[in-house]
Amino acid sequence: FYVAEVLLSVEYLHMLGIVYRDLKPENVLVREDGHIMLSDFDLSLRCAVNPTLVRSSSIETDPLRKNPVYCVQPACIEPSCIQPACVQPTCFSPRLFKSRSKKEKKSKNEIGNQVSPLPELIAEPTNARSMSFVGTHEYLAPEIIKGEGHGSAVDWWTLGIFLYELLFGKTPFKGSGNRATLFNVVGQPLKFPEYPVVSFAARDLIRGLLVKEPQHRLAYKRGATEIKQHPFFEGVNWALIRCASPPEVPKPVEIEPVPLAAASTSEKKVVSDANNEKSAGNYLEFDFF
Repeated sequence: FYVAEVLLSVEYLHMLGIVYRDLKPENVLVREDGHIMLSDFDLSLRCAVNPTLVRSSSIETDPLRKNPVYCVQPACIEPSCIQPACVQPTCFSPRLFKSRSKKEKKSKNEIGNQVSPLPELIAEPTNARSMSFVGTHEYLAPEIIKGEGHGSAVDWWTLGIFLYELLFGKTPFKGSGNRATLFNVVGQPLKFPEYPVVSFAARDLIRGLLVKEPQHRLAYKRGATEIKQHPFFEGVNWALIRCASPPEVPKPVEIEPVPLAAASTSEKKVVSDANNEKSAGNYLEFDFF
């Protein structure tokens, strides 16, 4: 739920031409209704973007879309399997259906041809470029550390780090210090702890988001639309997610009023203590306070 709402928030920022660049748990606030909001836009990058609706017919002509993108077998753990070029048989399992008559198949195809698929919204600022070294060490994308210039793909990297930390309680590349952390981000492969046990779909999504080469990273071209189609989000109603019931709604904090008499007595005691310290010579005056 929270990852889905963060994804929509980042998608909205990208539609406005804003690369967030500082996604981390500290900047994800839970509102009083249980839904989330992002904060702290000091490191954000403003850029030009042109959101467009792309028909599925034109998307299907893309060779990257003809082959399945995601691995569905737990045995497939090679990083190359998260790339569109992954066509290893172990990465895919054919679904077995009961044989149907040719007549049924024909009618099915005719119905499918009559219904045109909905267009997809592509709102990714792919032309955004920056050379700034900004962000928190544990969440920095490799392209930022290398100083090669970066764009909106850094937000999808940090989304992967965010999801990893939610599931395992720690970031994947944290080292003994900042220097070691940066080295791990650039040079160390992604590893998952044995515990807690998480779904294969979650691991596969994290692998896709934490590809070190931004041009091969999940959502590099098509943005949030590509992530939404991942099996991890199966069953999510994106249009009505703001109307969905959050997993937990924060309880209101009740502040007990302090009785006026007690407050007055406390203030007098503080003033008395301060006067005693000043008379004893232990009082330190603060200039320009």
